[in-house]
Amino acid sequence: MRILVAEDDATLRSGLIQALETAGYDTLEALDGAHADTLLATETFDLLVLDLGLPQMDGLDVLARLRGRSELINRGLPVLILSARGSMEARVRGLDGGADDYLAKPFDLPEFAARVRALLRRGRPDLLKLGLLQWQWDTRQGKLGDRTLSLSHHETVLVECLLRKAGRIVSKSILASLIGHEGVAVDNKVEVYMHRLRKKLTSADIEIHNVRGLGYLIRAMEPVRP
Repeated sequence: MRILVAEDDATLRSGLIQALETAGYDTLEALDGAHADTLLATETFDLLVLDLGLPQMDGLDVLARLRGRSELINRGLPVLILSARGSMEARVRGLDGGADDYLAKPFDLPEFAARVRALLRRGRPDLLKLGLLQWQWDTRQGKLGDRTLSLSHHETVLVECLLRKAGRIVSKSILASLIGHEGVAVDNKVEVYMHRLRKKLTSADIEIHNVRGLGYLIRAMEPVRP
């Protein structure tokens, strides 16, 4: 299970991540709303722990953008709001805005952990099929028939980003941001990884198309007509 913790308070964020990782969850952290929004648009998670008072982009705006996206994978993502805004109006606004649960600060870690477990039990679709590829989001692995694809960490991150937006262009800058800072060297690395992915997906009836000047898209290959 993979959890994104969007919290700008360093002490609280550290405590939450330690509690989650002790419980066996993988975590990723965002220190501001803009960073959280980028991660939600490019990576897959099983739960979002969201503070409302984030710098750069308010938590409610992050939530609205998440719920407004058309992608299936993160659109139904469970969201647990953490906030010092404990009034009834704030709770109603957060829940009406698309949150699944609301925990007012301060709170006890055992209660936080219980709410995380409850939200994760709800589950969501874990399998994506494209061409002959079956991608399992919970294990982050792809299969072609009975054969499991052998992908590096960066290859996995990039193909997940493409699969999440299958049939649509993903800019090279977004792909580059997933493997390092922008620049010519990183752009070249993206091209190298795409070349490797194409080779590994040759028998999957899938193509990774380079749209010159715009980015890449992944799609199932159309059958050849006689």
